[in-house]
Amino acid sequence: RHYLKRVFKRLDVTARSLIALIEPGSCFAGSLAELAFAADRSLMLIGTREGDNRPPAAVALGEANFGLYPMGNALTRLATRLLGEPQSLERAKQKIGTPLEAEAAEALGLVTAAIEDFDWDDELRVMIEERTSFSPDALSAMEANLRFAGPETMETKIFGRLTAWQNWVFQRPNAVGAEGALKRYGSGIQPSFDRERT
Repeated sequence: RHYLKRVFKRLDVTARSLIALIEPGSCFAGSLAELAFAADRSLMLIGTREGDNRPPAAVALGEANFGLYPMGNALTRLATRLLGEPQSLERAKQKIGTPLEAEAAEALGLVTAAIEDFDWDDELRVMIEERTSFSPDALSAMEANLRFAGPETMETKIFGRLTAWQNWVFQRPNAVGAEGALKRYGSGIQPSFDRERT
């Protein structure tokens, strides 16, 4: 259990965008549901893809999702996702052990969006294009800030704020290089970004 908690915490502090695609055949149940809750975006397919005879995707919560794997802010990923909504967290807790298909998972706030088959490819493309339109370093810092909502702890100060802003934004060429955002700010010239992430 301790090692799994450490693995999930490593995901929380990654400098990469995390996207969970919940489709037929995927397994986001109990401890593995933490992967979807750790993701910056999670898309869930409503029903099935044309020609796919597998049952629709489902998310299933377990007791582990309500305390076994706390984040650096001392909250669970589910409590962080539903921050300020204790009634939503309680509704989710009542669904422990129940397979939740897309609309039910979206209604409970467990996924970012539930999408039908005919929109799936376009929505996924738009979401990825949206992410790649940002400066990679600024995106890393923004995601780090959003992942650690809630109470400030020493861990969130270090990994959610200091590391992100000091290492990913203000020290890298995308910000301070000759063609970086801070050097070209106000000049009317677009900055030139290195699209590689750390």
